[in-house]
Amino acid sequence: MEETKGRKVPTLPWMRSPVDIANYEECPVTQVPLLEPRLKDALQNLGIDSLFPVQLAVWLETVGPGAFDRDLCINSPTGSGKTLAYALPIVQTLSPRALRCLRALVVLPTRDLAVQVKQVFDSIAPSVGLRVGLAVGQSSISDEISELIKRPKFELSSLYDTDYPHEEYQSAVDILVATPGRLMDHINTTKGFSLKNLCYLVVDETDRLLREAYQSWLPTVLKLSQSNQQGLVACSGSLLFSRLGSMNMVRRCGVERGFKGKSYPRLVKMILSATLTQDPSKLSQLDLHHPLLLTMGVTRYKLPDKLESYKLVCESKLKPLYLIALLKDLGAEKSVVFTSSVESTRRLHTLLKYFGELPVKVREYSGLQRQSIRSKTLKGFRKGEIQVLVSSDAMTRGMDIEGVQNVINYDMPAYVKTYIHRVGRTARAGQGGRCFTLLRRHEVKRFKKLLEKAGGNDSDIYPLPADSVKSLHPSYLSALEKLKESVESRRSKRARAIFKPSSTGKRNHNDSTARK
Repeated sequence: MEETKGRKVPTLPWMRSPVDIANYEECPVTQVPLLEPRLKDALQNLGIDSLFPVQLAVWLETVGPGAFDRDLCINSPTGSGKTLAYALPIVQTLSPRALRCLRALVVLPTRDLAVQVKQVFDSIAPSVGLRVGLAVGQSSISDEISELIKRPKFELSSLYDTDYPHEEYQSAVDILVATPGRLMDHINTTKGFSLKNLCYLVVDETDRLLREAYQSWLPTVLKLSQSNQQGLVACSGSLLFSRLGSMNMVRRCGVERGFKGKSYPRLVKMILSATLTQDPSKLSQLDLHHPLLLTMGVTRYKLPDKLESYKLVCESKLKPLYLIALLKDLGAEKSVVFTSSVESTRRLHTLLKYFGELPVKVREYSGLQRQSIRSKTLKGFRKGEIQVLVSSDAMTRGMDIEGVQNVINYDMPAYVKTYIHRVGRTARAGQGGRCFTLLRRHEVKRFKKLLEKAGGNDSDIYPLPADSVKSLHPSYLSALEKLKESVESRRSKRARAIFKPSSTGKRNHNDSTARK
């Protein structure tokens, strides 16, 4: 039974007998069965000599006879290699192509995560002649269209006042990585954008994508992709014949059960999360076909194997001091500090900026920032030019930053899922990492219960010397005073903007609202 907001949710029958990823071991790339030689070379050129357990488990369910015969639900810890786990079999299966058309769609909740996933596809897809597109709103929609759609050499609409037939447009990509909002923009407005040939739909970070409607993107995608599945025969029939050799095998791998042998390729779905929901009402939205669950061990939640967990217990008013003392103790180690909200992120970052004794460069990363600023910050963090990120939970889902040694929970996470995703920024891909959680005394018992739900033991108290905190007090008071002045200055500017007369002599439009 899954507990969701205080209510018990029954476990679906197919979730009771999962494939245990823990039974698999790393497998050298040279020994992976049926792996296309060009993909083998591409992986080795990237320095990947072996597949992680989750990657091997998914591979063995998606190659050979019966490949992709069932939809896959993958529940595996953050940092375990889930992206390559689905990218590799999809790229291999699509590699022999007769013509270019959009056959695989990967949907993710944030731009930064989508960019990261596209980079994984870009590292292997070109080796077998496939092109990967990105639709996230990072550039103008016209620029995206030019990358995604191959236009006719001339358009009749420019000569006559009529629409050129959509069939004359072709997809310029085989695989598309997208966020829901920009995906819907292309579905609704981009001439020639079509999902009729879609073979694979990947929903990464499923919990979040099912929780938020995003303009009803999921039912729209399912409807459009299934409305003309016969088109798949033209686009992928030669692929299936060349690989499997007979129509009987085509039917086995691509036909929805119950269609009495008719050639009716179905849309294959793969859903992934480190905290996969078990709520039937949510999973029913995906219309899964004989789903197979792959998970790590018998527990629902799994912490990274090499994660060390520590706690620092302090009074509320001393939390900033303890954080500063901890950051000084960690030195130049790459760390992510998590707060409970975007407002807390901005306030804490501003306070640290005014504190003059930090030996590291600290930057903010939150939803209040423009995408260009966030991208620049992540780039600097990856290169080591920035040592500490103060972040809201915008960064907890899936972001893979190499070399993050520490995660610091400045605010204790309210839910076990949030804790799982936060700590997943470190101890990734078999590496070590540490998590520090700042707690007020009344939070200690609740935090212990949260760790138990996450499948971990109680954390140790981090031995931070009392003198290191006490010595920071004068500088802390000075930083607080500067923070107060900064907040009052921003309020004053906003007030002046509201009541500032316009050039016509009338008050600002917001004036009447402010008076109410």
